[in-house]
Amino acid sequence: MSLALASAPTARTAPSISAAPVRAIADGAPIARLAAPAAELTPAPRVRAVPEGTEARGFVLYVGIDEGKATEDGTTLHRIVEALRRLTAEVAPSAETYAAVALAPEGAGGRDVDVVRLALQDPAALAKQREAQGDVRDDSDRHPNGVIIDISRKRVLLDGEPAGLTYKEFELLQYLVLREGRTIDRHELIDSLWNADDEAPSERTIDVHVRRLRSKLAHYQDIVRTVRGLGYRFDRHADVSIRQASTPSPDVF
Repeated sequence: MSLALASAPTARTAPSISAAPVRAIADGAPIARLAAPAAELTPAPRVRAVPEGTEARGFVLYVGIDEGKATEDGTTLHRIVEALRRLTAEVAPSAETYAAVALAPEGAGGRDVDVVRLALQDPAALAKQREAQGDVRDDSDRHPNGVIIDISRKRVLLDGEPAGLTYKEFELLQYLVLREGRTIDRHELIDSLWNADDEAPSERTIDVHVRRLRSKLAHYQDIVRTVRGLGYRFDRHADVSIRQASTPSPDVF
């Protein structure tokens, strides 16, 4: 078992970057040195161009280590996650973090970190795998019609176009999808999707989130059904395709 930790600064704290044909972000700098004074950051890290019209909103750090190796190192996956979260909070208090375990079939070969990237459907790793297999086609979005719920990439496509869900809206949809056919009451959604430290929403707030989610699903909104007096349920039909790793990763570590 391995894990990936994603971190993204909140929009209100994102640094102001002057408009330019090409911007750049540091790529490859060791985490432990990110908080060091600028004078210590030598030599300069490799720089990767950010295309015009885009902005850096965070990053994903893939950590390859199974439970056996973690035990040999005197730790656990959970302790590693918490240590990374504490470091992120120290370096950037306004950053948000999300950790998910990457599950792979027992005995899967290759480097741990490569197994993690493939299990979590990292686009670059998938492209490299296709190239190694002699298949250079990009067929990730071959089905232009219908709904594609891509859990691995955290996105929803409607007839080939992004649905533009917020983080919480996708979390809500993902929770229902992973429990397909079961009616989920509002209290379970509140307990599962809001942290204990957050102000718990009311049942009416859940209804508002679902209404906004259904609105963004447009003419496919019937996949999220209201079960009167009970809660909500995900109902798949022929136009719906769900993509995820062969074994679903837990949505909460």
